[in-house]
Amino acid sequence: MTSTASAPPEISARSQAQRRILTVLVVSQVLSGAGLAAGITVGALLAQDMLGSTGLAGLPSALFTAGSALAAVAVGRISQARGRRPGLAAGYLTGAVGGAGVIAAAVADNPVLLFIALFVYGAGTATNLQARYAGADLAAPDRRGRAVSTVLVATTLGGVVGPNLTAPTGNLAHTLGIPRLAGPFLLATVAYAAAALVLAIWLRPDPLLLARTVDAEQPADSGTSGTEETAPVHGRSAGVVLGALIMVLTQLVMVAIMTMTPVHMHDHGHTTAASGLVIAVHVAAMYLPSPLTGRLADRYGRIKVAVASGITLLAAGILAAAAPADSVAALALALALLGLGWNLGLVAGTAIITDTVPLATRARTQGMVDVSIAIAGATGGLASGLVVAAAGYPVLALTGGILALAVLPAIAATASSR
Repeated sequence: MTSTASAPPEISARSQAQRRILTVLVVSQVLSGAGLAAGITVGALLAQDMLGSTGLAGLPSALFTAGSALAAVAVGRISQARGRRPGLAAGYLTGAVGGAGVIAAAVADNPVLLFIALFVYGAGTATNLQARYAGADLAAPDRRGRAVSTVLVATTLGGVVGPNLTAPTGNLAHTLGIPRLAGPFLLATVAYAAAALVLAIWLRPDPLLLARTVDAEQPADSGTSGTEETAPVHGRSAGVVLGALIMVLTQLVMVAIMTMTPVHMHDHGHTTAASGLVIAVHVAAMYLPSPLTGRLADRYGRIKVAVASGITLLAAGILAAAAPADSVAALALALALLGLGWNLGLVAGTAIITDTVPLATRARTQGMVDVSIAIAGATGGLASGLVVAAAGYPVLALTGGILALAVLPAIAATASSR
């Protein structure tokens, strides 16, 4: 008799539900990845064009990451009260509304409306990240890293295709009487709306609600409860702080350098298509290594993967600072390392948080952690334009790489208190 046949019915049903949930999440992440990439690729350029100022080119990134902070709270609270399906669907639908608002602002040439719409558009970014938690709700503790990575890697297809559609969507926008730089937001609006529809219809059973039901049905002495349920409260707090610190630092560095790379390239004569290619490489590196990262986190531990994140981000900053301004290949490699470092930090930090927080408060805590991540991204995006205007892109890149090393003492200090 095979191990599958001998597995208890409740375990088999849970595994089947997890496979279905991961499939639905993968589809929604492919769609939302395209929406996510639009703002990264042309948000700064659109603001620069409308405002005529490089110093404020980082403001769009700051706005949609600030918007994602508010959305992270809302999505987390809705998920805590009603489940992942309504929380994630509402987040993506809000992102679609924001994308439509950006298009309207570009047509009206209204910077105030643009900034409001970018803030709302940030809900899609927050939801894209929160979906990774849904993938881990039903996963066994020793497979959570891989479950998280499965959801993350699905973003790759949309995230890579989206930036490379910058020119075609720009042409479509021009045909419709819309400014070319708003073209990618046409794609974002449709993609986010489609992701919301997929989740609303097919994310059944709800992973968080089912996980709570399964946990409640476990006998107290069964020994199958997750280790996070029996961990001391002090250990839980230290774990949340550690996971949040890792993700906050990696997000801050990644957003700051990523935001100003298209502006840096534009100022040195590169086309929008070239910028789109570099961002596509970056987004691929953010998500494509996820299956390997998840396996490494499960096999060798979350801390070692987090340390690798800091070192990789340092290498990315050094290379971006040293790269010749006319070399698309060098900038693409630097942005690839930037994406990889972010991926290592996100998978490690997410696994630590999920390991630590009990189901009773998991979604709300995860939402609050993602708020700190979004605030870090907003800070990095806003500061990036000011730093480049005052000191140049190489200084920004090198400063970000050095800052990434703060991951190492943060890990040492927090881990020692666990």
